[in-house]
Amino acid sequence: MLDTTIDQVALRAGRLARLRSEMAARDVAAVLLTDPVNIRYASGARNMQIFTARNPARYLFVTLDGPVVLYEFTGALHLADGLETITEVRHATTASFVAAGEAIADVERRWAGEIRDLVAETVGLEATVGVERVNAGAAIALANLGLNLVDPQEAVERARAIKTPDEVACQIESMRATERAMAAMEAEIRPGRSENELWSVFHQQVIAQGGDYIETRLLSSGEHTNPWFQETSAKVIGANELIAFDTDVVGCHGYYADYSRTFHAGPDEPSAEQRELYRIAHEQVHHNLSIIEPGLTFAGYSEKAWDLPERYAAHRYYLSAHGVGMTGEYPYLYHAQDFGSFGYDGVIEPGMTLCVESFIGGPDTREGVKLEQQLIVTETGTELLSRYPFDDRLLG
Repeated sequence: MLDTTIDQVALRAGRLARLRSEMAARDVAAVLLTDPVNIRYASGARNMQIFTARNPARYLFVTLDGPVVLYEFTGALHLADGLETITEVRHATTASFVAAGEAIADVERRWAGEIRDLVAETVGLEATVGVERVNAGAAIALANLGLNLVDPQEAVERARAIKTPDEVACQIESMRATERAMAAMEAEIRPGRSENELWSVFHQQVIAQGGDYIETRLLSSGEHTNPWFQETSAKVIGANELIAFDTDVVGCHGYYADYSRTFHAGPDEPSAEQRELYRIAHEQVHHNLSIIEPGLTFAGYSEKAWDLPERYAAHRYYLSAHGVGMTGEYPYLYHAQDFGSFGYDGVIEPGMTLCVESFIGGPDTREGVKLEQQLIVTETGTELLSRYPFDDRLLG
C-alpha cells in the first residue's frame, strides 16, 4: 500500500516550482507538455500513461507565473478533480489520423489555432513558448501561425534532475516495494520455469503494492543473458543457469526503481566462469559508486571510472551511469572509451539520483552478468537507495 504520510500537495508544488525556475532561467514564458511523464511531473495528473505516450490525446500548458491548463482525454476530465496545480481542464483535440482520418490536416490546424489562442490569452503572442514533440503536421501548423517556439527539453530535464525531499521519499518507497517484489520473485527461481512465468511473479507484486508498470522486459537466462537486452521470453530456465534482471519499475507515486541483480538457478554451485563474471561486474559497480560526489564533472567521472577489460568491451552496457526520477533521465555518464564520441560535460549536483550500471559478458562467454545500483547525491557525498543483497554464492 502507498505511504499516505507523503505530502502530495508539497510534492506537486515542489516539482512545479522547479519546472518554472528552469523556464525562467531560459526566458520561456510557457511550455506545452505532451509527454505523459512530464505532464504528471508538472501537475500530478495521471491518465493512461502508456497509451498517451503514443497517442496525442492529452497535453498540459504551463505558464511561468499564471494558469496551468490541462487538455484532457475525452470523457476523463474528472480525473484532475482536486489537483491544486491545475487552473482549468479543457477537452483535448486529438490530432491523429486514427481520430481524424482524412481530415487530419484540418484537425491539426484547428489544434494549432487553439494553442495560439491560449498563448495570446495568457502570455502574449511575442512570448517564447516551449513545445514538446507533436505530429509533424501539428508542429508545422503551429509554426505557420508565427509563434516564437523553442524545444523545452533542457528546461524539463534539468528541472527533473534535482529531486525535492518529497520526491526522494517517493523514490525510497518505490524502491522498498520493488525490493519486496524481487524477493518474492527470487524465491520462485528454479530450473524448469520459463522466463515469462518468473517475471510475472515480480510484475504481480509490483502492481499489488501500488506500482504503475514495468517499462522493459529485461529478465533473461542462460545464453539469453549475453549479449544484454534480450527480452523476457518463453525460454525455460535450465539447471545452473544465470538469471539476469533489470527492474525498470515505474513504481509507487510514479517513481522509478531501477537496479539490477543476477541470480543462479541451481541446484549445483555456480561455475568458476559465472563467479568470475559476477566478481568483475560487482567490482565495476562498486568502484564507480565510490567516485561519485557532488561537484564532480561528467568528464571527470568518465576519467575516473572503472577501466573496462578489453575482453568485455564489445558487449558493454552503453552507459556507465544515468539519471533517474520518474523514468530514466538526465544526465548520461559514459564510459571513458565512449566519452569522446557521445559524452557531454556537466556537473554532478546534490539532489541528483543516479544509477550505476554494469554488464559483463563477452563474445567468448556463454552468459553475462547484469548489476546496477541506484543512489542519491547529497551535499557531502552519496546515499545508496537500492539495498537488495547481492548473491553470496556468485561472489564466492
